[in-house]
Amino acid sequence: MMKQQSITSLPPSPEAERRSRMIKYSIAMAIRLLCILAMLFVQGWWLAVCAVGAIVLPYIAVVIANVGGSGLGGAVERPGTVVPVAGQASATGAGAPPTTGDASNGESERMPRDDDDRNAA
Repeated sequence: MMKQQSITSLPPSPEAERRSRMIKYSIAMAIRLLCILAMLFVQGWWLAVCAVGAIVLPYIAVVIANVGGSGLGGAVERPGTVVPVAGQASATGAGAPPTTGDASNGESERMPRDDDDRNAA
């Protein structure tokens, strides 16, 4: 029996993901704006700290906004898996049909199947 798909195992919708990224980016840009405004009122090494914050925060904001989600989505659980048929992955190769004949001289032919119309008669 197949495992029931859970709504909590699905990733967030593109709209929700975009909204989350926009919120993170907006918060970082608001902090950058505060750094620029603070540069007008501070002196000494605080001026350097605010200047570095105003210069580096756009890069950091983009990286933080584009990093993976909050972990709530996680890996998507697929509704089913591909199960290989026993005996298919033999020495003839995974996708090659079984052959008969003398392999030493390069001759081989396809093995007949029970439902093959060519063998009916």
